[in-house]
Amino acid sequence: MIPRRQLGRTELQVSPLCFGGNVFGWTADEATSFRLLDRLVEAGLNFIDTADGYSRWVPGHVGGESETIIGRWLAARRSRERVVIATKVGSELGPDRKGLSARWIAQAVEDSLRRLQTDHIDLYQSHFDDPDTPVEETLGAYDALIRAGKVRFVGASNFTVERLEESLAAAARDGLPRYVSLQPHYNLVERAKYEGPLEELCVREGLGVIPYYGLAGGFLTGKYRSRADLAKSPRGAGAAKYLDERGLKVLAALDEAASVHAATLAQVALAWLMARPSITAPIASATGLDQLEDLIAATRLNLSPQDLEQLDRASR
Repeated sequence: MIPRRQLGRTELQVSPLCFGGNVFGWTADEATSFRLLDRLVEAGLNFIDTADGYSRWVPGHVGGESETIIGRWLAARRSRERVVIATKVGSELGPDRKGLSARWIAQAVEDSLRRLQTDHIDLYQSHFDDPDTPVEETLGAYDALIRAGKVRFVGASNFTVERLEESLAAAARDGLPRYVSLQPHYNLVERAKYEGPLEELCVREGLGVIPYYGLAGGFLTGKYRSRADLAKSPRGAGAAKYLDERGLKVLAALDEAASVHAATLAQVALAWLMARPSITAPIASATGLDQLEDLIAATRLNLSPQDLEQLDRASR
């Protein structure tokens, strides 16, 4: 059985890896998505992250496609109590359908609950900061949802240390719900924005941390080692920025650790994240069962202090 970790100071017990639902309805159709969800629950993973905006970037999509597929699966399998569902509000779905105002949160949560076919969301996250809305208004809207039993806990995503600090201070001062988690962009090739003041704040305040892009858009799988490789998938263009001297050093360090442990590069990259003391569960996605088995195996990989030091040195 995959061990559980406490999410921040909450009673939520989550697997050390969170499955990224951005692929549902995008690069994984409904039948594939059902197979992935079945297998991850069977393997002992219980943490699923999505957002109301997934996958609005696809031509013809309006947002909510991922939540809809998860909802259909929850209804078909009657699996609601077996999983911790995290979703988000705040990304733009239309001119007046974005941000963190009380008006939009009240509407957006109902839409998410309907699509997810559930009466509650375990972790409802502010997808992006909204500088036009006072943090007190946002937290007040969340307070109403928690009191109504529609949301259990709230988290933040893509917040700066200053805005996260301001939100936590407002919660303490005004008796409002505090963010229990942060979802930052963080992995072996994206370290600077999280490490330092933001990580220190999360540790000091006891926040759970669930970083996204754990595999750097596929770069840390070793799939993209030259410009020619970028055409291998729709996500290849996003990996181009990592094809430099540092990126290649990181791949070399991953190659070495993977060889020692008879593991894949993806498993090592995720195991490095899971070994970081401040991290609760990195987010990673898969579009097929073979990729999902890679993620599951990562939860069983224990890197040595020497492995961790070598990866730290290469990625600094």
